[in-house]
Amino acid sequence: MTYIDVNGHQTWLTVSGSHEQTVLLLHGGLSESDAMLDTVGGPLGEHYRVAAFDRRGHGRTADTAEPFRYDAMADETVAVLEHLGGRAHVVGYSDGGITGLLVALSRPDLVDRLVTIGANFHHEGLRELNPPEGDDDPAFARIAQTYAERSPDGADHFEEFTAKTFAMFQSEPTLTVADLARIEVPTLVLVGDDDLVELAHTVELYESIPEAQLAVVPAASHLLPIEQPDETARIILRYLATPLPPKTMLPSRRA
Repeated sequence: MTYIDVNGHQTWLTVSGSHEQTVLLLHGGLSESDAMLDTVGGPLGEHYRVAAFDRRGHGRTADTAEPFRYDAMADETVAVLEHLGGRAHVVGYSDGGITGLLVALSRPDLVDRLVTIGANFHHEGLRELNPPEGDDDPAFARIAQTYAERSPDGADHFEEFTAKTFAMFQSEPTLTVADLARIEVPTLVLVGDDDLVELAHTVELYESIPEAQLAVVPAASHLLPIEQPDETARIILRYLATPLPPKTMLPSRRA
C-alpha cells in the first residue's frame, strides 16, 4: 500500500501478487477499494496481480473542492493504469463500472477486458435513489462508519461527500447507445437480478456493446460482490480465462 501522484493529487494505491497479468479493481460509489479487495480480491489474486486505488474523496484518498464527475474518475484510472505499466483487465463495480466504460471508450489500448458489475450507462437507468433521511438507516450508518475510519478528511466531511455523490448520481452518466457501440474492449456485463439498475437498461447496455457477454445472478441485489463474492469471482475468472469469441453449440446473436 502506498500513495502515488495521480494528476497532481496524492492517491492511495495497493498492488499485490507477481502474476503476469493485472486486474485493476474499481470500487463503487459511497465506498472504497477494501469493499472489492475483501470480497473478490482474494480469489482473483490466485491467478492475477491485483491492483486497486481509492478515487479522489473516497477511502484513504483525500477530497478536493471539485464536484465528483465520472470523466474525472476515468482520468484517474487512466493515470493509474499507466503507472502500473500499461494494459490490464478492469473490473468495475457500480461507479467503478461506469468509470470502466469511459476508460474503454477513451483509452482502449490500456484495457484487455472489462467487467462491469451493477453499472448503468445513463442516470435514467437507475431506479429512484435518494439519500436516506435521518440517522436510523443501518446500511447508511455502516457506510458513514467505514468512511470515518479511512478518510483523511475526517467524519465531518461525510455530509459533503454524500451530497457530491448523490448530485452525480442524479445527473450522470449520460452515455448513449451510439457511444456504447464504439467500445472495442471485450466486455462482460454482470448484474444481480434485483439491482438498482433497471434490468431493461442492463440488457440495453449488453446489446449495445459489440460482442459483449451478459451474466445475471439470481437472488442478488446491487450488492452482488458483497452478497455473493465467491459466485461473482467465479464468473469473472471464467470470463477472463475463456478464449474470445466464445464458442457455443447454437449461436444466434453471435452467428
